[in-house]
Amino acid sequence: MNQGFPRLLGDIGGTNARWAWQASAGADLQDISVQPCGASASLEESAKGYLRAHGHQNPQWAGIGIATAITGDEVRMTNNDWRFSIAEFQQTMGLQRCLVVNDFTSLALSLPALKPSDLLAIGGGAAIADQTIALLGPGTGLGVSGLIADGKGQYTALSGEGGHVTLAAADDREAALLSALRKTFAHVSAERVLSGPGLVNLYNAVCATEGVAPKALSPADVTDAAIARTDAQCVVAVEYFTRFLGSVAGNLALTLGSLGGLYIGGGIVPRLGAAFDQALFRQQFEAKGRYQALLQSMPVWLITASTPALVGASRALDVLS
Repeated sequence: MNQGFPRLLGDIGGTNARWAWQASAGADLQDISVQPCGASASLEESAKGYLRAHGHQNPQWAGIGIATAITGDEVRMTNNDWRFSIAEFQQTMGLQRCLVVNDFTSLALSLPALKPSDLLAIGGGAAIADQTIALLGPGTGLGVSGLIADGKGQYTALSGEGGHVTLAAADDREAALLSALRKTFAHVSAERVLSGPGLVNLYNAVCATEGVAPKALSPADVTDAAIARTDAQCVVAVEYFTRFLGSVAGNLALTLGSLGGLYIGGGIVPRLGAAFDQALFRQQFEAKGRYQALLQSMPVWLITASTPALVGASRALDVLS
């Protein structure tokens, strides 16, 4: 069955819009393109520009994962000023069907199709088949999702905004950093730390607690200085980014009971490279008191594939109404 092809597939984050074309069922994705969201005034302009640039016409269906909560027809992004009506986008683009889901819902749906070469193992034991899988990923924001197994080899993807849960401190140093952050943010969510902008927020908080005047740095500046170890406060910021990520990931794993393992997506952790201390991450991931042994057994993988959410967007068209 070749239903809903050709397909326009999108993965829209706060910074970049990724597009791909799928000509038929089971076909490889073609003409994968990454465009800055700031280069287009709207989702429609970005989509039409992609189709025009690659000579594609008349997609039948579109599947789009987008970095915000989808609560109805009107979509407003959290870390981007794009706003649109799903129905109007479908009509304007001439689509038979348009499905818009949270970007981490589409990424979650791609997980069963990932190959070992798409992943980097970060400790733990073996995953248990047909069990819940957890997913989180720091990028422009912090995405969170998971897959709930039905016991028959199929999964249901979760859609939520777990990146906006309140961030908790595990020790006095973390509490001091959160106290510094509360002078800027009334609500210090996990995303305020575990994201690209969060790296800068953490750097500024480290400077505040150490009595050092902060420099005007970008997320890339903090990352580069931590990798090169040329700025002490940037090094500490990445250390606490790693600590907080481990703690939040452990909380998610316990909440979902993710015996099928936990996956880390997003662009930040791969970009950190050797500055991301895997042992420190595991230490904080497992530091859950009476449930430490359970978490020690849970495998964690870093997703290294470049555009898995586009595969998930096509999968969403097949399994979601």
